[in-house]
Amino acid sequence: MAPGTGTPAPAPLLIACALGIERLALRGGTGGAAGPVTVLRTGMGPQAADRAVTRALAEGGPLREAAVIATGFCAGLAPGMHPGDLVVADETRDGEGRTECLGSEILAKELVRAVPGRVIHTGPLVGSDHVVRGAERAGLHASGALAVDMESAATLRSAVRTGPRPVAAVRVVVDAPEHELVRIGTLRGGISAFRVLRTVLPAFFEWHRSLLLPRR
Repeated sequence: MAPGTGTPAPAPLLIACALGIERLALRGGTGGAAGPVTVLRTGMGPQAADRAVTRALAEGGPLREAAVIATGFCAGLAPGMHPGDLVVADETRDGEGRTECLGSEILAKELVRAVPGRVIHTGPLVGSDHVVRGAERAGLHASGALAVDMESAATLRSAVRTGPRPVAAVRVVVDAPEHELVRIGTLRGGISAFRVLRTVLPAFFEWHRSLLLPRR
């Protein structure tokens, strides 16, 4: 129960990212959040994401009913994408299946407010267990995906496997077909993506507020 109200406390929000630099960008505080917020660094790759999210959402733990957003950087797949563009997933997919995202329209709308002037793409986000470049990137785009990363699909699949909850994924493009990068932190595209990632938390909080799950 929320203290002094007699009403159920709001479900928590778990924001999952893989890298330390992503976690650093998300140190924006929790002011304006509708409930408890945890930013979880999972480590890189689908297996690390699966383990970390499953452990965080374990039955009996404080995050067992949390809504989950996967975020961080991604590689854009569509020609014309640029570093700093945002990708809001309507589904995540990989070799183990698909996970539907909830409230992608709300997230896109709130990101317009939070990050004015940035291009926002909505569509499928595909998972990979390795860095994707060149011809492989073109093949994934031909399958209908807008962007690729290594953790979102595993994060959301693990989240819904542990119990019903709203899940979503928002990624910032760090490189794109015409702008392939080698090292995130040292090149202009990586710096641009980092600055954009620093601004997304208010949109995440509004998404959470609109889709809160009541505690059982």
